[in-house]
Amino acid sequence: MTEPRRYETALGASSRESITLLGQDLARDVMGSVGFGELAFWLATQRKPTPGQTRVFEAVLAALADHGFTPTAIVTRLTYLSAPDSVQGALAAGLLGGGSRFLGVTEDCGRFLDDVLQSVDQLPTDDAGWDALALATVQREREAGRFVPGLGHHVHKDGDPRTPRLFEIAGEEDLVGPHLTLFAAIGRVHPQVLGRTLPLNGAGVCGAALADLGLPMELLRGFALLARTAGLIGQLAEELRHPVANDVFLSVDLNNRSVAPDPYERGPRG
Repeated sequence: MTEPRRYETALGASSRESITLLGQDLARDVMGSVGFGELAFWLATQRKPTPGQTRVFEAVLAALADHGFTPTAIVTRLTYLSAPDSVQGALAAGLLGGGSRFLGVTEDCGRFLDDVLQSVDQLPTDDAGWDALALATVQREREAGRFVPGLGHHVHKDGDPRTPRLFEIAGEEDLVGPHLTLFAAIGRVHPQVLGRTLPLNGAGVCGAALADLGLPMELLRGFALLARTAGLIGQLAEELRHPVANDVFLSVDLNNRSVAPDPYERGPRG
């Protein structure tokens, strides 16, 4: 007789008497004792964060939670207007919009910085060395016709207020690691290459901070989505009290105009 297959997990497991999570008794040791941000970090890394790591991580979550009527917020409200019986559908619609233009920059910047750091044999030891690495990085991206993730913001053209604050918090907790250090250096040197000064945006600095916390690169966007879930719940709560989704819908529906078809024609192969 073959033994039943076993599936090992260090996460949630239930018996008739108790629930175990991360080796802790959920009811006795976690509930009421561990904050949600701390628990989210712990779940992802299976190591309990220090108070400083929790503070930086939760600062990132706060920075990414809500930015007003972004496409993710609008589609969440519109989906709820269309299907008020499906809160999960409305939230999912907003989260599905977290991509390369909104929210995805957090992952893109963290991965970009990590790729640069992995490509060098030895990390710089002073500001001059970091500036040289940053300058070479920006020059390479410019020559390849690529943008540097985390540079620029469509609203905060004179500086994203989240960026210096997150650097400050990480500094207070002695958690400014190589990713944040390289990102800061890129902020100092990029005008030499681009001929103009662009702000280091909040999504980018969040990616750098998450990478310095040792969180999995593959999950950086997941943490941005975790933060935005709270914001989207807030959007739905406000929609219940002060609805605007129907006005958004009607502003398009009542102001469209019929035009002649514009047939798609595929160009010649290059």
